[in-house]
Amino acid sequence: MLIGVPKEIKNHEYRVGLAPSSVRELIHHGHQVMVETCAGAGIGCTDADYEAAGASVVGAASEVFARAEMIVKVKEPQAQERTMLREGQILFTYLHLAPDPVQTHDLIASGAVCIAYETVTAPGGGLPLLAPMSKVAGRMAVQAGAHCLEQPQGGIGMLLGGVPGVEPARVVIIGGGVVGTHASHIAIGMGADVWILDKNTQVLESHWRQFGRSTNTVFSTRDALDKQLKQADLVIGAVLVPGATTPRLISADMVREMKPGSVIVDVAIDQGGCSETSRPTTHDTPTYSVDGVIHYCVANMPGGVPRTSTYALNNATLPYVLSLANKGYASALKDDEHLADGLNVHCGKVTRPEVAQALDLDYKPTHEVLAGL
Repeated sequence: MLIGVPKEIKNHEYRVGLAPSSVRELIHHGHQVMVETCAGAGIGCTDADYEAAGASVVGAASEVFARAEMIVKVKEPQAQERTMLREGQILFTYLHLAPDPVQTHDLIASGAVCIAYETVTAPGGGLPLLAPMSKVAGRMAVQAGAHCLEQPQGGIGMLLGGVPGVEPARVVIIGGGVVGTHASHIAIGMGADVWILDKNTQVLESHWRQFGRSTNTVFSTRDALDKQLKQADLVIGAVLVPGATTPRLISADMVREMKPGSVIVDVAIDQGGCSETSRPTTHDTPTYSVDGVIHYCVANMPGGVPRTSTYALNNATLPYVLSLANKGYASALKDDEHLADGLNVHCGKVTRPEVAQALDLDYKPTHEVLAGL
C-alpha cells in the first residue's frame, strides 16, 4: 500500500503522523511511504532522515493526497486538506467529530473511509490510541495551570507547591481517567493539594490505591463539584465520553463563584469542553478570562511537545497502520472489532451513533457497513 504523510498545518501543530522509525517498519513490510517535505521538522527529523528510512519525499501536500491510498496524520484534516480527500481513500488520524459539524459534513461529502484514533478500543477496555496523548495532556495541564497561576499571566499569584510555611495551591481534577491520573502524578510531584472528582467509585478506589493520602478523592455530585470549584485555585477538566460531546459539568454560574485569578485548564476542549465558558484556543493565544477566571483551552496541547508526543503516539498507532496496510481496511476492520470501533465515516455515511446523535445525522452502524464489504 502507498501511505501518505502530509505536514500538519493546524496552528502550532508540530507532530507528524509517522516518525522515520515507523516508516522503516512499513517499508520492511513491503509498503511504500510518501512524506511531504519538512513534515518531521517539528520533531527534529529531516527529509534526509525519511529518505534514509525508505520514504519518498515530495514537495506538496496535494501530491500526497492525490497519490496515497491511506493518509496517516495526527490532527483532524483542516478545511483545505478535506477538499483533497477522495472517495475510498483511507484517513487514519484524530477526528473528534461530535463537536465539529463542518468537518463531519466535509468528510461525508468526500466519500473517504475515516478511522479515528480516539474511538479505537482495546480488548480489556480503554482507548489505546487516545491514551498516549491523554498522558501527555494530563501532565502538560499541570504545567500550563501552574504558569497561568502566576500574576503576570492574570493568575492569583500562587506557586503551585507553596513553600515551607505557605500553603500550596488547591488543584481540583474533574475526572479520574488517564488524563486525571497523569495530572495527579505531576501535581503531587510539585507539592500541590490535589483533589480528584469522579462518579465511578472504582476509579476513586484505584486512585486511593495508587496515590494513598497524597490525593483526596471525592464522589462527584453537583453539590460536591460546586463546593470544590469555590475552593479551587486550579481546575483541570479531564472528562471524557468516548466519541461523544463532553458534558458541560461546570456552569457559567459556577465559574462566576470561583476565586478571581483561579485557573481552568479544560483538557476536554477537543470534544467540546466541560465548562460552559470554555472555547477552543491555540498555542498562539492560549488563555482568556471569564469573570476573573483564567481559561486555558488549547485544543492540541500535546502539539507543544511534539517530539515526545509523536513517538508516544507512533508506539500505539503503528500496529494498526500495519494491519490496515497489510490486509486492506475491509479485512483489517472485519478481523479486529476494536479497530472497527474507530470507523467514524465510511463512503458518505456516519457510522458512530455518538456522532450522529450529537449532530442530528443519520448513521449506518459499522457492522452493517462491514457486512456489505
